[in-house]
Amino acid sequence: MGMTPKEVVDFAKKNGAVMVDLKFIDFPGVWQHFTVPISELDEGLFEDGLGFDGSSIRGWQPIHASDMLVVPDASTAVMDPVPAHPTLSLICDIVDPITKENYSRDPRYIVKKADAYMKSTGVGDIAYFGPEAEFFIFDDVRFDQTTQEAFYSVDSVEGRWNTGTDEAPNLGYKPRAKEGYFPVPPTDSVNDLRSEIVLTLQKVGLRIECHHHEVATGGQCEIDMRFDDMLKMADNLMWFKYIIKNVALKHGRTVTFMPKPLYGDNGSGMHTHMSIWKGEKNLFAGDKYGGLSELGLHYAAGVLKHARGTCAFTNPTTNSYRRLVPGYEAPVNLAYSSRNRSAAVRIPMIATNPKAKRIEFRTPDPSCNPYLAFAAMLMAGLDGVENKIDPGKPLDKNIYALAPEELKDIPSVPSSLEESLKELQKDHAYLKKGDVFTQDAIDMWIEYKMTEEVDPMRLRPTPYEFALYYDI
Repeated sequence: MGMTPKEVVDFAKKNGAVMVDLKFIDFPGVWQHFTVPISELDEGLFEDGLGFDGSSIRGWQPIHASDMLVVPDASTAVMDPVPAHPTLSLICDIVDPITKENYSRDPRYIVKKADAYMKSTGVGDIAYFGPEAEFFIFDDVRFDQTTQEAFYSVDSVEGRWNTGTDEAPNLGYKPRAKEGYFPVPPTDSVNDLRSEIVLTLQKVGLRIECHHHEVATGGQCEIDMRFDDMLKMADNLMWFKYIIKNVALKHGRTVTFMPKPLYGDNGSGMHTHMSIWKGEKNLFAGDKYGGLSELGLHYAAGVLKHARGTCAFTNPTTNSYRRLVPGYEAPVNLAYSSRNRSAAVRIPMIATNPKAKRIEFRTPDPSCNPYLAFAAMLMAGLDGVENKIDPGKPLDKNIYALAPEELKDIPSVPSSLEESLKELQKDHAYLKKGDVFTQDAIDMWIEYKMTEEVDPMRLRPTPYEFALYYDI
């Protein structure tokens, strides 16, 4: 368990903290912060909070009702390894200064409500989540968009496209496209950097199981965290992104969690493992297909049934749908299977211990806001349990190799962010159970994504359109 407010104050003194960093999550999913001197830290801060302008945060309060409070969660206190000066870090919840109620659009509050709803149904005591967030480490990135010009350019010393570059000297150890999975150094050129990242992640309490190079050339990597309860894991995933980016920056490298930064090679997914427990019992373990229980199969069915709408949270960028295409190991077809990595829901068969039994939803990507994504996945699965939804027959085949007529009865994920938002508009009643997602939060998400991402993308010509159409 985390610390009490008094213990946090003592912890800060013991570690010589001179600053306190207050972190919170905005609606799209990026950490925000401000920092106060240690003299401002007392036990009252955990009750009274500190004020800020909510209208300046993406997707939040209008200007006429913009005063908000950040209230630190004492259980999240750690020393932040990134700042130059000793800094205590606290993750905060967002509270209305007048009513003192939690803010309906605070993603952290949405996860807390999802957890409370699960407990209220009696289904289970704890939902465990284990995301595998892939990412790229690049050496250079440039992009611009003007009235008459648009471009992006990323580079990596290990990118296969650099085999012919004069690097004075070029040493040639560069993974081939789609062949970057597990080579040893020197082909894996970022092994030592990943190890330094892992050591830094451990300083803030994250339990890391392994790290390795991923399939794509150009510095694609994966670092695996041990599963944890839903709120803790969402907090951990924000630490994960923050530390990876900052350790890489210290070495003059840049990291992106964009799902598809490279054309013609694998994108970055965030396969998410889930299980529900009651006490010491894993409720997903049983004697049904793949070693799942009936409850586990119903949960998987709920995840699949609502996936087209939850994609608006689990795959929430226009770039997400550059990854969700056939041919790059991306799970576009909404089916379930054991061992089969071409299915959207996989039942891992690596361990025989019932405690390790879980389902793996392979569609999500790391551009998501983890609080919203985890809450949506849990609510979809719980809907499957409550309504005893039948998942149908498993698909123990390579889905990518099936003929079109064999695919006709298998639903697929949306092909665009706009399509997923339309699906969310049609199918969101399950999210509103227990007031987990308010209608206001759902409407704001759809409006924000349409006006800030879908519509602006629609207005802009792309470089490839010039290749296709300039001489038409």
